[in-house]
Parts: sequence; structure tokens; C-alpha cells
Amino acid sequence: MRQRLLILPCLLIAVLALAACGSSDDETSEVEDVIVTSATTTDPADCEKTQTQQFMEQISRESGDAAVEACEADAQDDEGLDGAEVSAIEVDGSNATAEAALTGGGLDGQAVEVALVKDGDQWKMDEVVKFTDFDHAHLVDGLEKELSDTDESEAKFASCFVEAFKQASEAEVEELVFGKSPQALEEVFELCSASAGA
Repeated sequence: MRQRLLILPCLLIAVLALAACGSSDDETSEVEDVIVTSATTTDPADCEKTQTQQFMEQISRESGDAAVEACEADAQDDEGLDGAEVSAIEVDGSNATAEAALTGGGLDGQAVEVALVKDGDQWKMDEVVKFTDFDHAHLVDGLEKELSDTDESEAKFASCFVEAFKQASEAEVEELVFGKSPQALEEVFELCSASAGA
């Protein structure tokens, strides 16, 4: 239940279009490949190959081996996005950034900035930085759809969870979804668990 409600699958990002500056075609092609694989893979081995530990912990809200296991489980269960349109790729040495407009999953209709790092010869997803185009209503609609198949015992919790996102500001949603500390999300879980048990 907790993992499903987080709807933070091993996020990101299939590439349908690409714009780049300040880097070689080889570098941008490698960045593209990693972003695509990270978003769409169904191979658990791709988690550690295409994502840093920090990225897996940010997305799963787990730490250490538990974050890796959560990513691998999401990959095996095909919990990735349907795709994305990526623009503004910039490569600076061993660091890269891009903007991605997401399709599918709980973040459908949102655009985010992502950061990558080069680990040896391998580019890896390192962080979802922030929303760059935030569609609050669409996010809430997507969340409601993701939770629409909850059974009767979970319905009150799910309703509370959706309402928390509905009432949150953009900055608060960023903290709930991408924040490095799980505290904000844990507070929502505690509040909604208490509400469901009332």
C-alpha cells in the first residue's frame, strides 16, 4: 500500500525529442540513452547501472539497500513512465541537466528538471531537481486515478492522501514528491492513517 501510494515509480524519462548545447553528440546521446533506460526499463539490473544511490533514495524514499530493492521491484513490475519530451540538455564535464515533460504514471502532464552525473564512463540519473511546468489539477487527477482501485478499507486513507496534495502549494508538492527528507510525506501518512482509523 505504502509503495503504491507514493506513486514515485523509478521515475523518469523516455525521450521523444532532444535539444542540446555545449556538448558533443556522443555525450548527449549517452545522456539520452540513460534517461530513456531509467524511465522505461523492466530490467532490475538497470537500476544501479543508470541511477545513483541518491536518485534511488530520492524516488523510493528508502535508504541503502532498501532503495535499490524498491527500484528493482518497480522495474520488474513495469512501474515506469510511458515517455517524455526532453529539452534543454546541457552537459558540463561530468554533470548534465535536462528538462523533461512527462507522460504516464502519477506525474503525467508535469515537466521537471533532472540532473545526471558521470560515474567513470557511465552517465547516471542523480536527482529530480524541481518542477519546471507544474499542472496542479492534472497531478491531483492523476493521483485520484492511481488510487481509484483501492478497496473499501483503504478508501478513506486514499481520499485524505489526495486531499493533502490538492491543498498543497507547488513548493509543498515538490517537497512531498522530490524532497530529500521523508518528513513531509511521513506527516501526510500519519495524518491520513489517523483519519482512516477514526
